Amino acid sequence: MIYGYQRPLFNDENMQIQSKALTNCDQVFTELHGRAKKRIALEDLLMTMQEGDTIQVLRFFSIADTTRHLEELLKICKRDQVTIHFIEENITSTQILNTSLEQVLQFFLTFQSDIVKQSTTLGMAEAKAKGKSIGRPKKSDDNVKRAIEMYQSGNFTLLDIKNETGISKSTLYRYLESIESNNM
Repeated sequence: MIYGYQRPLFNDENMQIQSKALTNCDQVFTELHGRAKKRIALEDLLMTMQEGDTIQVLRFFSIADTTRHLEELLKICKRDQVTIHFIEENITSTQILNTSLEQVLQFFLTFQSDIVKQSTTLGMAEAKAKGKSIGRPKKSDDNVKRAIEMYQSGNFTLLDIKNETGISKSTLYRYLESIESNNM
């Protein structure tokens, strides 16, 4: 049997990209969420597979959340004599040992990058859902106005402005640039 596995990812929340890649599978296991915990479809897949089966996934990160998790899955599949085919990397779990160190390192660098992107995307979505603002907090308008007035008066050094208003040199220049571009 050829099984597919997919889950919502930071760049494929609706799993459209993964679904297109998994068209020749006999059965596709689909996770309802992209989090690392409670991966029910993955557990069902691992319980279903038998010797000689193949699991197809778009890439390493589609099936594993950490390097350790990937290693565990590779060990399970090796013990059960099941092959994982990573479509995007164009490699199977049985070929990984015969691949050059440079290629394997590149695969793992991409994998680690995907881990960070996924956790960041999920964290930002959770923060937004809780009503938290994302990004650097805005400086108070009064402090910004005061800093601009002090700068334009020419009577204060940048250090004086920072000490009195809390506005850094780079932030002050950014506000001054936006004022200048709005006046043009």
